[in-house]
Amino acid sequence: MTRIFPLFVFCLLFFLSTESSFSQQKEYKIISIAFYNVENLFDTENNPFTFDDDRTPDGDDVWTQEKYRDKLQKLAGVIPEIGSEISKQVPAIVGICEIENRQVLEDLINEPKLKAYNYGIVHYDSPDRRGIDVALLYRKDIFRLENSVSHELLIYNSKEPDKRVYTRDQLVVSGKIDNEKLHFIVNHWPSRSGGETASSYKREKAAALNKVILDSIFKKEPLAKVISMGDFNDDPTNKSFKEILKTKENPTDLTPHQLYNPMERMLKKGMGTLAYRDGWNLFDQILISGALTGKDYSGFQFYKAGIFNKKYLITESGQYKGYPFRSYGYSGYQGGYSDHFPVYIYLIKQAGPGSPKGSE
Repeated sequence: MTRIFPLFVFCLLFFLSTESSFSQQKEYKIISIAFYNVENLFDTENNPFTFDDDRTPDGDDVWTQEKYRDKLQKLAGVIPEIGSEISKQVPAIVGICEIENRQVLEDLINEPKLKAYNYGIVHYDSPDRRGIDVALLYRKDIFRLENSVSHELLIYNSKEPDKRVYTRDQLVVSGKIDNEKLHFIVNHWPSRSGGETASSYKREKAAALNKVILDSIFKKEPLAKVISMGDFNDDPTNKSFKEILKTKENPTDLTPHQLYNPMERMLKKGMGTLAYRDGWNLFDQILISGALTGKDYSGFQFYKAGIFNKKYLITESGQYKGYPFRSYGYSGYQGGYSDHFPVYIYLIKQAGPGSPKGSE
């Protein structure tokens, strides 16, 4: 029997600008949208067609069933808490990356801490050489899946033009929440292997594909509400965002086709989702189309974004104190969660008739 978890209703105090200032309390429905790089969630089987040899019992990582089950249990404990501080419920949508196949997702959503929430899965196999894919989990009681498609990212080596770089596809999922159409793009752009500058062309190609996908959605639905999320392996201020996707730091006065990046201000405040050589990067981001940044709360609108970095997700001691508490580190198995913190946003919608005239 499917359990139903109704959208949480909460109150916000909006300050409305009129000839005389006054305040008005409104009730809103709220949902959370999350993204999580789960750091190499592999099963223990050796796939002869991918480079997963390390993640087997006989491989360098000595990846056993005990370690695999422990990681699943840990991740299943994290996901329900992402964004729950305000929403008071588990995320309606969870973008995922660094998963080996559909089976690991099935194992994850059937963990006791997640099974009751009846998550569905959207997943396609990517041609990535490591065998890792992106996916989307959705609560069947909230999101009605309508369509999904996987877009192949074609990249060729800059020094050997005939040699293809096999990487992750970009996943597009469309459906309705509360009878409102939403589109989600799940990304895991090429890494910085070989150096940030030398590898930047790969992420710029990924950004270009993202723009093609966005343009195709907007061509069919000029006021489409689109959320593009993922581990982009670039910071919000990099060329891929600022010059190709032309993301905006400020959510005000956006056209429906422009993208707001709430993570840009976080980066400038020194916040991050992963650490490297005592510096923070904010590769995990959620981009929002202009139609989600308006003031018509008769439909879903962006409310707030955050990084989920609770204390138990942070390394407590040693050389990497303060870094994300990961499964594997340079010294081997750590028994943690992931080398990335999850990120999330809230969408809100007025519960009653009418809509407020302004926002905080």
